[in-house]
Amino acid sequence: MLNIAVLVSGGGTNLQAIIDGIENGTITNTKIRVVISNNPGAYALERAKKHGIEAKCVSPKMFESREAFNQALLETLKEYAPDLIVLAGCLVVIPKEMVQAFPNKIINIHPALIPSFCGTGYYGLKVHEGVLARGVKVTGATVHFVDEGTDTGPIILQKAVEVKHNDTPQILQRRVMEEAEWVIMPRAIDLIANGRVHVEGKTAWVEE
Repeated sequence: MLNIAVLVSGGGTNLQAIIDGIENGTITNTKIRVVISNNPGAYALERAKKHGIEAKCVSPKMFESREAFNQALLETLKEYAPDLIVLAGCLVVIPKEMVQAFPNKIINIHPALIPSFCGTGYYGLKVHEGVLARGVKVTGATVHFVDEGTDTGPIILQKAVEVKHNDTPQILQRRVMEEAEWVIMPRAIDLIANGRVHVEGKTAWVEE
């Protein structure tokens, strides 16, 4: 059984996709041990509670310094001893101490096809604004392991999504979530839970 901790910051739509996947059997051999948010008002915490999942808030505002917050978040995660940490709409910068404590055990979903429209400054609607400003015809989403860089870890899965002429950032964001994020994040977790994802250096590959 793969015990996972899910880190969230907002509404928790990706969290809901994971919960749904576990409940309908598309994600197998997996249990959510805890959902942790940096935002006490995150609706994701309510989603967790509705499904009987432990939900906790660890906010930077509760601590005197960012270092103290980082340490508290790391200690909270260690309490639950997760096999995998899933960043599902988590806007917290993951400190290197956490990456070092959980090497190749943290995954993130990014709403673009890495290495395009990623890295520092590309988050939320800013990603989709960048896509539309550049005029690309295809975007998508990427699930990757988290390393000490920003969106630079080994890529697990990617899925392309068409960019349409009349798209706004909000419309495109929704389509990327529906057609890509909510598909490949549950898929990646299921693959990891069943021992089918392997990492060699900066490259991840899926065992067929």
